[in-house]
Amino acid sequence: MASIPTLSSSCIPSISPNNVSNPTTNNNNLHFTSLFGTRITIHRLSPIPPFPSVSCSTRATTATVSFSLPTTKPKADTIDKIPQWSARSIKSFAMAELEARKLKYPNTGTEALLMGILVEGTSKAAKFLRANGVSLFKVREETVELLGKSDLYFFSPEHPPLTEPAQKALDWAVDEKLKSGDGGEITVTHLLLGVWAQEGSAGRQILSTLGFNDEKAKELAKEINEDVDLSFKKQA
Repeated sequence: MASIPTLSSSCIPSISPNNVSNPTTNNNNLHFTSLFGTRITIHRLSPIPPFPSVSCSTRATTATVSFSLPTTKPKADTIDKIPQWSARSIKSFAMAELEARKLKYPNTGTEALLMGILVEGTSKAAKFLRANGVSLFKVREETVELLGKSDLYFFSPEHPPLTEPAQKALDWAVDEKLKSGDGGEITVTHLLLGVWAQEGSAGRQILSTLGFNDEKAKELAKEINEDVDLSFKKQA
């Protein structure tokens, strides 16, 4: 009987870091020997991420918040006296532009200023409106009823320009603050009363339809300066 050859451990190829010539490769090769008769390749499987990466191309409608509101050029002797708009006023204006864009209107009107005040929602003016039955949903509904729907394929600019009544509402707010002689900022209440002061405007018509009147305007005017200190730390 022929003797069975014994194999020493030195004859059996082993896989170790020393056998890999390039540590960065994904394949480990066993050297060819008479024992195996062929070359064996061990493939390392690349790790499969638990979730496939999904690319999203959806465009979101955003609003750019400025640090002031557009008003007419002040007189030379009042430039240094122009008060600043409060943080809530600026945010309300930014939300008004966004509401105009949502409805695909070419301009930001008094109706959009009214919606912006309600979207911001934390000012005395917004709380007063809601307490008196003037909600964002109702204002939107009345706006579409009064002004109609825009063309489906029309896209508003990023900053829809103000209508003439809306510009006058902002100017009214600035003028009233200057006339009062009080310190502090121009509040959302100034902005709302500026909308109400524009007779014949869409914003005033909507407010009148929803039950707002001169008596309520006078009641609101008593709290006209209550949003003056609006640092974000104190809002929290």
